[in-house]
Amino acid sequence: MPAPDKVTNITSLQTENRVFKPSKEFSSRAHVKSLAHYRKLYNESIKSPDKFWGKQAREELVWFKPWKKVLQWKAPFAKWFVGGQLNVSYNCLDRHLNTPTANKAALIWEGEPAGAGIPGEERTLTYKQLHHEVCKFANVLKRNGLKKGDRVIIYMPMVPEAAIAMLACTRIGVIHSVVFGGFSAQSVADRIFDCQARLVITTDGGYRRGAVVPLKKNVDEALTIKDAQGNSLTKTIEKVIVHRRANNDVRIEEGRDVWWHREMEQVDANCPAEKMDSEAPLFILYTSGSTGKPKGILHTTGGYLLGAKLTTKYIFDLQETDVYWCTADIGWVTGHSYVVYGPLANGATSFMYEGAPNHPEPDRFWRLIAKYGITVLYTAPTAIRAFMKWGVEWPRKHDLTSLRLLGSVGEPINPEAWIWYHEVVGGKRCPIVDTWWQTETGSIMISPLPGATPTKPGTATLPFFGIVPEIVDDQGKTLPKNSGGKLVIRKPWPSMLRGIWGDMQRYKDTYWSEVPGSYFTGDGCRTDKDGYFWIVGRIDDVLNVAGHRIGTAEVESALVSNQKVAEAAVVGRPDDLKGQALVAFVTVKTGVVADQNLRDELRNHVGKEIGPVAKPDDIRFAEALPKTRSGKIMRRLLKQIASGAEIKGDTTTLEDLTVLTKLGSSEE
Repeated sequence: MPAPDKVTNITSLQTENRVFKPSKEFSSRAHVKSLAHYRKLYNESIKSPDKFWGKQAREELVWFKPWKKVLQWKAPFAKWFVGGQLNVSYNCLDRHLNTPTANKAALIWEGEPAGAGIPGEERTLTYKQLHHEVCKFANVLKRNGLKKGDRVIIYMPMVPEAAIAMLACTRIGVIHSVVFGGFSAQSVADRIFDCQARLVITTDGGYRRGAVVPLKKNVDEALTIKDAQGNSLTKTIEKVIVHRRANNDVRIEEGRDVWWHREMEQVDANCPAEKMDSEAPLFILYTSGSTGKPKGILHTTGGYLLGAKLTTKYIFDLQETDVYWCTADIGWVTGHSYVVYGPLANGATSFMYEGAPNHPEPDRFWRLIAKYGITVLYTAPTAIRAFMKWGVEWPRKHDLTSLRLLGSVGEPINPEAWIWYHEVVGGKRCPIVDTWWQTETGSIMISPLPGATPTKPGTATLPFFGIVPEIVDDQGKTLPKNSGGKLVIRKPWPSMLRGIWGDMQRYKDTYWSEVPGSYFTGDGCRTDKDGYFWIVGRIDDVLNVAGHRIGTAEVESALVSNQKVAEAAVVGRPDDLKGQALVAFVTVKTGVVADQNLRDELRNHVGKEIGPVAKPDDIRFAEALPKTRSGKIMRRLLKQIASGAEIKGDTTTLEDLTVLTKLGSSEE
């Protein structure tokens, strides 16, 4: 029996035999038209990586100066396209200006629905217009003293100016760190301190479910926060640029705070793109760390942009007429790669929406898809399960026939949600690309190619070009098919993180010490007979129950496969007898009675679907689960509730704080 802290042979009992092949019609028009075509390209990328990536970089990106070497690899440090020079903003905007794309919509944006003082706004920016705005704002940044290599915090809602700010930073070589608009003042201060930012770009406020989120007020508070010794965390901040959005009252501190619109009146739109080294830092994005201190994931210029562009092109099979909607906030890496940089580098039309999916009613997304003729939808399993709970009547009110491709991101998608997405949203005609990747990887690593890969509900299928994933045991030895273990990546790839900002030792310890020479993803996984990868969740979420290593994602999937369940989250709590006990938090569908009979039914259902060892010890029914505004379940809080511990840590990202109170008083 493996020791409790070992991960060898995660018990994976979930079976899924349904296979969905791409339609001949879809494949005939796709960039990659068959599995054989995919395998040919993939094999080229693995056998001759320098040749493959060199060709892609030459064909896909505009360079000011060619590189001398495709890859310089001294594990764990990679340099891609060494000596080459380019600019991200130029590749997203300028390159399109002398083509028909110049007058094509780059961004289509819709704000929160009108009502209760909210104007209800829509805007479209063509590539030419977006270029104009970006150049002007880049000059605003220069006017406020910023130069190449400086760091800037962007703390904004989902408005076009957020993308403009990002692109303006890249234009002049300023490193941006976007902080999700749901984060607290303390989170903003911590990030300012860690990257020593000189400037904050924010808005007076943003709209969320009809209320104003006071972003400028949060920045003001952040700039007063001190450490335990009484030292300011934010003393490096010299300026705050404030975009007028919600017209709420804000305090403007003379000499420090300036209005976006007034600054824009002082500059012209002539701002040549800086020639940036391929390895120049592009952005820092903070992700949670096990120690509680956020990790500043560093991405650089050339390799990141190539990864974002190629994956957007091939995985979403981008076509000239697509209206593409990735529902992620720009505060997350998905928003960076698949709202801003990937789509714009491809000359695509990217749709942005400011509000929530169920405000004012649960058909908000479907209404927007019908209104704008959205063709590609990329969203999270958590959102899909919420749509399931709200009922099929909402999507069925709207014409969704413009959709031709669906995508999933953020966590493993359970087969039940996959099938619902396929049938109800996609009308059984849209391929689904279930994508696996991380903040650290920069771009998608494992995913179907929609015209080539037969899909199975619940698996991300096969690796993207150049990616070499393997399932290993604790000694780093490759495991046979159908064995669960640790997911590692064996070879470097262009969009990989280059380190943790200011802490390279932590970078080595976190990602490269577990399996020497390989990048450790932190995820548990298995492969099936076809070589498809099945992610079973974070290794942290793999529990040792009476000597069996069980992935919580599989138990959650089994629970949700019961017709009465809308959503489930499973966590562990210490248990004297078993080591760890399984605690399930379950939200039921409307009209279902949540009682002891249902508890028994669900325990037996899991036993039948997975096996008796996976039966939850406790099932707690909840009206809702604690989620961030981006839809991620905050399992950290559920673990604390399950073990009866006091709720600790930052809860400001919660969509609804009352959920915690109700869960805490949940009766058995």
